[in-house]
Amino acid sequence: MTILIEQPQVPTGIDHQVDDIHKKIDTSNELVLDGGFLMPESNAFGQTFRDYDAESERKDSVEEFYRMQHINQSYDFVKTMREKYGKLDRVEMSIWECCELLNEFVDESDPDLDEPQIEHLLQTAEAIRRDYPDEDWLQLTGLIHDLGKVLLHEKFGGLPQWAVVGDTFPVGCAFDESNIHFKYFKDNEDYNNSAYTSKNGIYTEGCGLNNVMMSWGHDDYMYLVAKENKTTLPSAALFIIRYHSFYPLHRCGAYKHFMNEEDHENLKWLHEFNKYDLYSKSKVRVDVEKVKPYYLSLIKKVGISPQS
Repeated sequence: MTILIEQPQVPTGIDHQVDDIHKKIDTSNELVLDGGFLMPESNAFGQTFRDYDAESERKDSVEEFYRMQHINQSYDFVKTMREKYGKLDRVEMSIWECCELLNEFVDESDPDLDEPQIEHLLQTAEAIRRDYPDEDWLQLTGLIHDLGKVLLHEKFGGLPQWAVVGDTFPVGCAFDESNIHFKYFKDNEDYNNSAYTSKNGIYTEGCGLNNVMMSWGHDDYMYLVAKENKTTLPSAALFIIRYHSFYPLHRCGAYKHFMNEEDHENLKWLHEFNKYDLYSKSKVRVDVEKVKPYYLSLIKKVGISPQS
C-alpha cells in the first residue's frame, strides 16, 4: 500500500502544539472535545473501559483470545510474519475498500465494543475531525490506524484473531507483568529462553522503539505498509499507527527504557490520539454513507494511492 501525503506536515515546536492540545482537555474525569464529543462514562456493555475482569458477555472470549495470543506470539513467530507480510505482494486495494472490508469483522480482543471495525475507524476519525478540522494528517491517521486488520480477511492471509488484534508488546525481552492476562505468557516458548528473560533481552537501553520487535498484528503490518512505501505521513502518525495498541507503554509506562528522544516526543501525540481511539467507542452509529464523501475527498486531497 503506497500512501503519499503532500500536506499537511506536523509543524515544528511539537511541545507547544501538544500544550495547546492539553488546553482542550477538561481536568475532570470527562473528556470534553470542542466539537461536542463527550467521553462516555461506560462502554457499550455498561462497564468501565478496558475492564477485563468485569462480568459481561464478552469476558470469557476476550480472555481466551489473550491466552492464545500470549502462548503463540514468540520472537520466532513475529520474525517469520514480518518477513512474510513485509513483502506486500498479496493484493491491491483502495483505502476505502479496505475500510469496507472490515465490515465483516468484530475484534475478539475488545471488551468495549462488538460493532464492525469500520464503525470504530469512523468514530475515531469523526471525533478527531470535530476537534481538529484543519489537521488532515491526524484525521487520516484516525481513519487508517486499524486498517491492518484486513489481515483477518482471506485476501490478506486470513490470519487468526490472536495474530492480528489485541494489545501489543515487545518480544525478545522479558514480558512485563503489566500485560493483560500476563499469566498466559508462561506457556510461551520464549518465557524460559535465557536470551529473552532479562529486562533488555536482545536489545539495549535507549535503543529506540523502532529497533524493538513488537508482537505481530495489525499495528505493525500497517506500519510496514506505510514505511516500505515511503509514505510522507509525519513521524508522529507512524508512531501512532505502530504503537496505538501498545497499552503496556502508553497506559502503564512499561518498556520506556527502550525509548529514545524521538519516541518521547511522539508519545505525547499518541497519548492524545488514544483518547479518541478508546473513548469514541460507543453504540452511537456513524452514518457511513453520509460521511463517506468527506473521507473520499480527504484521501484524494492528501494524495493517497494504495497498493498492497
